[in-house]
Amino acid sequence: MTAERSKPGRLFGVGVGPGDPDLLTLKAARIVGAAPVVAFFAKKGRTGNARRIVEGLIGPDAQELRLDYPFTTEIPVSDPRYHAQMAAFYDTAAAAIADRLGAGTDVAVLCEGDPLFYGSYMYVHDRLADRFETTVVPGITAMSGCWGRAGTPMTRGDDMLAVLSGTMEEERLAARLASAEAAVIMKAGRNLKKIRAVLEQCGRLDRAVYVERGTMEEERIVSLAETSDDTGPYFSLVLVPTTRMTV
Repeated sequence: MTAERSKPGRLFGVGVGPGDPDLLTLKAARIVGAAPVVAFFAKKGRTGNARRIVEGLIGPDAQELRLDYPFTTEIPVSDPRYHAQMAAFYDTAAAAIADRLGAGTDVAVLCEGDPLFYGSYMYVHDRLADRFETTVVPGITAMSGCWGRAGTPMTRGDDMLAVLSGTMEEERLAARLASAEAAVIMKAGRNLKKIRAVLEQCGRLDRAVYVERGTMEEERIVSLAETSDDTGPYFSLVLVPTTRMTV
């Protein structure tokens, strides 16, 4: 007789929020605490922000699966090596997770912010969601955490919000800003000088708010016009709120 094969484990993509552990949802905390395997992405030699957020919540008998990026900001996205090496990394990460799932073990993959909004988890999801039972736990995004901390109303009435990347070319960034009443510019770090110049050209620099490490202990919130910084840390963005002040 052939032994009955165990049921595959379940994959959980768990959004752990923007940085403040108090912004972790109850569902996320429950799943992290019960998961037999907790996987997380991190830069080599670092704890990893997602792992730091859930400190004290992982079960005492849980196995931790660390997934070290081959690089973070050392190679620009425009470099052909970036996509080839990152694709290979996510293939390997997904295979390591699939090994646990195939053996019948549930795996919770931590992700800063929301798993499906610029989250590393989504690349695992792309590779595994059609093979295993999958649950995605939404998380508070970096941008909503930042505008909450900044106390900056972003949209009113029927305003349109654009979520843009600071890696865009200046002309494209300016065009997208011109077509929206409000905007969030992600990936500001190495692109801060360019972002400031574009906002000044568009006449919107005076309202722009720069946020570093929003909701974290090292948080910094300033008017973009009042800072001369040309670069910032990885966890930084720019808020461009609506100019509409009345209902």
